[in-house]
Amino acid sequence: MRGRQYSCCFTGHRPGKLPWGYAEEDPRCQLLKQRIADAVESAYQEGYQHFLCGMAMGCDLYFCEAVLELRSRCPDVTVEAAIPCPTQADAWPAVQRERYCRLVESCDYETLVSQRYSASCMQRRDRYMVDHAALLIAAFDGSPGGTRYTVEYAMRCGLEIVDLSIPGA
Repeated sequence: MRGRQYSCCFTGHRPGKLPWGYAEEDPRCQLLKQRIADAVESAYQEGYQHFLCGMAMGCDLYFCEAVLELRSRCPDVTVEAAIPCPTQADAWPAVQRERYCRLVESCDYETLVSQRYSASCMQRRDRYMVDHAALLIAAFDGSPGGTRYTVEYAMRCGLEIVDLSIPGA
């Protein structure tokens, strides 16, 4: 894995907080995916080569897919799946669970942050990513929750933050 100064992490909302929900064909979702891909490309151009992803449903998976696409063109890129607990995707819809498994398997590294689910394992995963990165890309609408927690923690830690607006939010 690369040093913190070459590492970028991501936070963003799950489908329940996105105006389009699970409808990824929605033009607003397509626009956000393009913004994420552009931010990943810009981070790479600035020297970031290692990308950490929390692998949550929604924006995290969009981010992982964008980084894997970049890696297909730039073999010096590495992707780390920061997994909060072994059961993260167990209750997800089958299609999302299959997507998650396929993406985790495609990552270069897999870090299991907690050995079992707990009320704090998601925040622990978020802190792990921020603690191992110098840049945070955030798809954030300002609402309370895990994304806000991660953005605020990154601010306290002095990370540079790229704030992507969520279309239609």
